[in-house]
Amino acid sequence: MPSPVLRRRRIAIAAASLALGVPVAAVVVLGNVDWNQARPWLNDKISAAIDRPFEIRGAVSLAWRQQGRWLPLPHLVARDVHVGNPRGMQAPSEMVSVSQFAFAIDLLPLLRQRIEIPELRFDNPALLLQRDADGKNNWTFKRDDQPSAWKLEVNRVVFSKGTVRYIDAMTHVDASADIDTISDPRYGVAWQLHGKWNNRDVSGSGKAGAVLSLQQQSTPFPLAAHLNIGGTNISFEGTLTKPASLAAIDMRLKLSAPSMARLYALTGVLLPETPPFVTEGHLTGNLGANASHWIYDQFTGKVGQSDIGGKLDFKTGEPRPLLSGTVQSKLLQVSDLGPLIGADSNASKEARGADAVQPGNRVLPVETFRTERWTAIDADVNFKAARITRNKDLPIQNLETQIHMKDGVLALKPLNFDIAGGRFTSTVMLDGSGKVNPNAIRAELKAGARHLQLKQLFPGIDGMQATVGEVNADVALTAAGNSVAGLLGASNGELKGVVNEGSVSKLLLEAMGLNIGSVVLTKMVGDKQVKLNCMVTDFAVTNGLMKSRLFVVDTSEARIDIGGTVNLGNEKLDLTLKPDAKSMRVISLRAPIYVRGTFKEPDISVDKGTLALRAGGALALAVVAPVAAIVPLVSAGPGETAGCQSLMAQAGAVKR
Repeated sequence: MPSPVLRRRRIAIAAASLALGVPVAAVVVLGNVDWNQARPWLNDKISAAIDRPFEIRGAVSLAWRQQGRWLPLPHLVARDVHVGNPRGMQAPSEMVSVSQFAFAIDLLPLLRQRIEIPELRFDNPALLLQRDADGKNNWTFKRDDQPSAWKLEVNRVVFSKGTVRYIDAMTHVDASADIDTISDPRYGVAWQLHGKWNNRDVSGSGKAGAVLSLQQQSTPFPLAAHLNIGGTNISFEGTLTKPASLAAIDMRLKLSAPSMARLYALTGVLLPETPPFVTEGHLTGNLGANASHWIYDQFTGKVGQSDIGGKLDFKTGEPRPLLSGTVQSKLLQVSDLGPLIGADSNASKEARGADAVQPGNRVLPVETFRTERWTAIDADVNFKAARITRNKDLPIQNLETQIHMKDGVLALKPLNFDIAGGRFTSTVMLDGSGKVNPNAIRAELKAGARHLQLKQLFPGIDGMQATVGEVNADVALTAAGNSVAGLLGASNGELKGVVNEGSVSKLLLEAMGLNIGSVVLTKMVGDKQVKLNCMVTDFAVTNGLMKSRLFVVDTSEARIDIGGTVNLGNEKLDLTLKPDAKSMRVISLRAPIYVRGTFKEPDISVDKGTLALRAGGALALAVVAPVAAIVPLVSAGPGETAGCQSLMAQAGAVKR
């Protein structure tokens, strides 16, 4: 009788022989099977696993390959393979057709009704990806009702030459890409894109990795592309790190377009109307089952002639996506702000895709706000600009505003900046939710200006170069409308301002008083300063009509009273300036000055009746005594007027 030791040795040898014999027998058996006879079984089981038609129409063969394992795996090669679309989906073609594809199958998982494919290799595939208007797509392999007992898992996909067509009824895309293999240490395939998006041409090219890992989530899948989508250029290079769920993107992104607002249709992110822009930065994104999170960090670029940079954070979720972040500008051009409110030219509007609706005889922008998008997103973005300039330098620095958007209500709280040596502070609210008025925006503006210097405020006016004085003002307006022109034309409120503690150019003052002799003398001997006691403005605004309650300029040499109206609705002026000299003037044509016409074409004239009377009197006296002919043209002022405190009391204006 064998000893226990010998018996255990025999058992171990028998077990080892069995362990080696079964795979060897399987190799022999499987190698001699006519796998074409197995096509019905494969078609049936894979169709059940992916819940759509699957059919191998060509020949099927098998080879054994090691693939880095301790045992070789059966490697099937199938020709003329077809995958259909989900039941009920209307599509121009089947989802996939492949002239040949090859895959290996782990044998043991088959006992657990699992088809595990370590690598799936395609040759000349034609792939259709389609999403219907209701959001259903053909690339989601998931069954919620009556799930199959068989499960399919693919670890890696290897691409080769072929075509991919993408149809999306939700974003109105129909584009195709022609793919071919390339010899590149990083990328395995290259592609050329053509098609339509929202009836606009789409074109581009790019590269991608040849092997897509679906199970090893940490394996980066390289991507690079340049796309032109309806005039919007998108370039990116980076990696997709969770390709099975399209869950993580890390890339360098460059964007350019005629306006930032063009990005809304592509991204769903509401951005303002701007001049043509270009920006480049680092984009990372994570797509969760119910929400996604995108960060555009360390971006820099230009909007028109202005520079921008910063970081933006975009999160999807309920009740609306949220855009937050910080944007800075070192130098901002005033003209680049025009498209924000439709104040740019018709040519600029056409370039950024807006209707060229601005009438040639209007100054206030009539382009309507697109409030239907305001409820699509919430926002909380801080914007800062170190310096703002215009053609003739406007001294604005240190602009800062917090842009809030919530439930269709846009607020700039605060909107502050330094200007002309002083400070402008304001809050702006634009309610575009439609809850109060579905056809108009409800707007509120409260603003204050303190310690603004006249000379710096109007640097382009020659007569102001010798002028000093401090400006303080308050504005409070409410309105309802759907454009800047509509809002101002229906506004209500008041405007008050005071200029004091300074001096004004004598030449400018004399010109306003039509003191011809003094103007000539000033031109000859040079301009001098005249003490400015006070200037007070007080306008009441009712339904867009600004009516002067008090408008007075008081200096040591003259007082000018201004009365009348400014109509913001039809952009018409009707103001009368009445200069009154305080001292003797030579050849003074002291007569009312009328400022009429429109904002676009103002008309400034002198009361011709008054001038005719004065001139007629001079001619009559000239017959008697030629020296007396200048008497009617000599003005003797009534004496000093009250100072600024008295004028401020009359107007109820703000104090310095």
